[in-house]
Amino acid sequence: MPDTSQETQPQTGHKVIQSYLKTLDSSPGVYRMLDAQARVLYVGKARNLRARVANYTRPTGHTGRIARMISETASMMFLTTATETEALLLEQNLIKQLKPRYNVLLRDDKSFPNILVTNTHDFPMIKKHRGAKKEKGAYYGPFASAGAVNRTLAQLQRVFQLRNCTDTVFESRTRPCLQYQIKRCTAPCVGKISKSDYAVSVSDAQRYLSGKSTEIQDKLKSEMSAASDAMEFERAAALRDRIKALTQVQTNQGINPRTVDEADLIALHLDKGQACVQVFFIRGGQNWGNRDFYPRVGADVEEPEVLEAFIGQFYDSKDPPRHLILSHNIENPDLMQDALSSKLGSKVVLTVPLRGEKAELVDGALRNARESLARKMAETATQGKLLKGLAEAFDLDAPPQRIEVYDNSHIQGAHAVGAMIVAGPEGFMKNHYRKFNIKGDDLTPGDDFGMMKEVLLRRFKRLLKEDPEREKGLWPDLLLIDGGAGQVSAVAQIMREMGVENLPMIGVAKGVDRDHGKEEFHRVGQRVMALRHNDPLLYFIQRLRDEAHRFAIGTHRAKRAKTVGATPLDEVPGVGAARKRALLAHFGSAKAVSRANLSDLKAVDGVSEALAQKVYDFFHEKG
Repeated sequence: MPDTSQETQPQTGHKVIQSYLKTLDSSPGVYRMLDAQARVLYVGKARNLRARVANYTRPTGHTGRIARMISETASMMFLTTATETEALLLEQNLIKQLKPRYNVLLRDDKSFPNILVTNTHDFPMIKKHRGAKKEKGAYYGPFASAGAVNRTLAQLQRVFQLRNCTDTVFESRTRPCLQYQIKRCTAPCVGKISKSDYAVSVSDAQRYLSGKSTEIQDKLKSEMSAASDAMEFERAAALRDRIKALTQVQTNQGINPRTVDEADLIALHLDKGQACVQVFFIRGGQNWGNRDFYPRVGADVEEPEVLEAFIGQFYDSKDPPRHLILSHNIENPDLMQDALSSKLGSKVVLTVPLRGEKAELVDGALRNARESLARKMAETATQGKLLKGLAEAFDLDAPPQRIEVYDNSHIQGAHAVGAMIVAGPEGFMKNHYRKFNIKGDDLTPGDDFGMMKEVLLRRFKRLLKEDPEREKGLWPDLLLIDGGAGQVSAVAQIMREMGVENLPMIGVAKGVDRDHGKEEFHRVGQRVMALRHNDPLLYFIQRLRDEAHRFAIGTHRAKRAKTVGATPLDEVPGVGAARKRALLAHFGSAKAVSRANLSDLKAVDGVSEALAQKVYDFFHEKG
């Protein structure tokens, strides 16, 4: 009988790619290269699809990374676009969605917070805002982190003394709160400041956030001199403190632009196949913080390719500023400029400065990128040693690349949640963390094992469905369980019932006197063991367990706070957050809303006749 294994084995390589040439023309578009299992290896764009794909048909002359990619390619997919700019935008969007192995990939793409000054109230509030800009008001940002926003808000409170309480709290105040006592608010809620004077403070704050800080300082200095001349020394001292706070905001910014009003400063440093991109946000002539990113790159990529991929993916879900100041040129600057300008709706300029203040800013950002990458590489090396030590201490086949740690949190069974944290060679993988609202109605309150069983069943049923062959990197190499031999044995039984085999697990028990540092470690079918009190590996395991506990506690508190803040209005169809605030502000409580007659409900601002009827029917039919 003839051997047919060669016939059934899918072909790969440059000859497969060559077979597609006859189907392609010179249109711009995006191509995808797939392996024998139809997994996407690479996503690329082209001004001329036929010419671009033809480059891959040559058997030699490629970098090591591209040669490996070609050798694994079993099929290709194509999408034509009207313009090359559209191809660029589609390429970056597909890279973010599909995460191909051979593309430069931005791994951390969280949203950035803003400062919001509301305009729907006679006395506007100032607050931190993250997410879609649905609330009415003026937005200022982005800021690099919540910490950068909080620091700026704290200083702004000292200078301009605007309220940060919700409208509901504002309406219910009968006397000034602590913010007024410590001179962080002018107490408009109880009439300590007039509407016109408060409006002046709001205007000053907005001018400051728009970059007119020098004007504000000059104005405050004039007011201080006038107060001093009028022998209003207490007012003069208060104005002096506000000037001092304003100066402190400006001197605590690290990189301080003098001539740049609005820009993102983006600097890249590559070293030994690792990359760090530093992004500084400059708005209103002020540095509003910086964030470092560590995109996934190959050993043979160069700065123009990495930086272009980063910019395309970074601004895929964000509006760019009018100016990008870059440390290196990118491969297609005109194309990227057109794409970003189209997204913003006005011209975006990309600059790679060689001299002057902009070049000095880039040098500072590059220094930050070098130092951040050096720290990251040192931490990764240390993490690698710890993972290797973990494998040696617990007889694992190899250092684990993905460790999952589980914990529960509840108060006598109430508001129960399960939490999973993940760690790997680069530390905690926070975008892989998961929370589980415990749903089991038949659980005894406080049944920790019952909760753990529910969490594990939900987690591994999903894994078995999404990645049954364990090929996508979603499966853990090690489970850490909070508990002793009984918990480990029970978890092993759950795994057997689901058909999950060859999954190492370690139970971490408190040990003698439940003392931190005397932990005992339990494994299926093996004797209990312990580590030396000062063993770095023991500290590593404690850190993993403590992180799981921190995440579980935080998730539990958030759930409890949400439940505490819930009202019957949450159940009324058509009543969202804004309508809920309006009803509570008007009537004072959910109980008062439930007792209100139809005409009173219709009198609430923002509540239509139809919605008023819904609210009235909900409470009266329910009753």
